[in-house]
Amino acid sequence: MAAQGLVYDFFRRQRDAVPVPEGPFEQWRVSVDYGTANPTSFGLWGKKDGVWYRVEEYYYDSRREGRQKTDAEYGEDLKCLLSGRYAERIIVDPSAASFIELLKRNGFRVVRADNRVADGIRVTANLLKNQKIRICEGCADCLREMELYCWDPQSGKDTPRKEHDHAMDDMRYFAMDLAGREQTGFAATWVERGGF
Repeated sequence: MAAQGLVYDFFRRQRDAVPVPEGPFEQWRVSVDYGTANPTSFGLWGKKDGVWYRVEEYYYDSRREGRQKTDAEYGEDLKCLLSGRYAERIIVDPSAASFIELLKRNGFRVVRADNRVADGIRVTANLLKNQKIRICEGCADCLREMELYCWDPQSGKDTPRKEHDHAMDDMRYFAMDLAGREQTGFAATWVERGGF
């Protein structure tokens, strides 16, 4: 039987969204869900005291705005989001081949995201529950999607609906990269396999 309701039903904005911590961050990364007709979402993540915070984000909906952007324009938007901070890697939707190439040509270290949805949701939920990743209060689009992202009861398996999922996808890419690469004991195999 397929899961029903919100994907991250344990998350409460009033309780779980946090202010951006004061002081310097140790590392920076960006996660990217790239869209042309669909929205594009970037998450800027900073590490402080062993926790990764989504401190800022960029979200562009070409349908709402009435204009699609080019790869070069998105590249400039990414530079603005970073505003001089050095991102040790940019984790990008693996289907965004032309954008990945543009970022590489501009000197960014690009990692193709692990796009496994079910495993990615489990990893993300686990990291959120254990407060290894936190969403800051100013990340309005991520917080909005957290409250709308739900399972598809028609799919017959644990699959989320393909709506309100752009910031959710970039967050999942970040979580999977973190679980696969951090040397703090977290790995995809560590994740709870039960329901949440």
